[in-house]
Amino acid sequence: MPLKDIIESEYKTALKSKDKNKISTYRLILSSIKDLDIVNRSGPNKKDTDDEDIKKLLKKMVKQRAESIDIYKKNNRTDLLEVEQNEYDILTGFLPKQLGEEETKKICADLIAKVDANSIKDMGKVMGELKKAHSDEIDFAKAGLIIKDLLDK
Repeated sequence: MPLKDIIESEYKTALKSKDKNKISTYRLILSSIKDLDIVNRSGPNKKDTDDEDIKKLLKKMVKQRAESIDIYKKNNRTDLLEVEQNEYDILTGFLPKQLGEEETKKICADLIAKVDANSIKDMGKVMGELKKAHSDEIDFAKAGLIIKDLLDK
């Protein structure tokens, strides 16, 4: 089942249960997907919106929520923090599970050995391989820091 259909079905379920938090979040997601559809249909590179496009969109939305959560924590805004946290939880539910720090570190170390990276100059090579092999399951911001740390040693 395509990701868009899953989101629409969850939205309908939320409407039936009258869960206002979920309804607003699903509307936000579906609205963003419609915007993406419009962008994909117009311009020189016309194409249908697929699950990969939607995953990229959701990752972007998750990143925005994470940044907002940090800001709200620093400024003691628990009212806004709760709303953002709910949206974050719903959004991450549609994305593949991210690997933990230990697994990410092991994968990065293995890739560094595989591509024979010796210095920070080889970081691009390692990141490229990482994106090819593990694009859905690794947080690349964390992975970048791990790789940098491993290559500095």
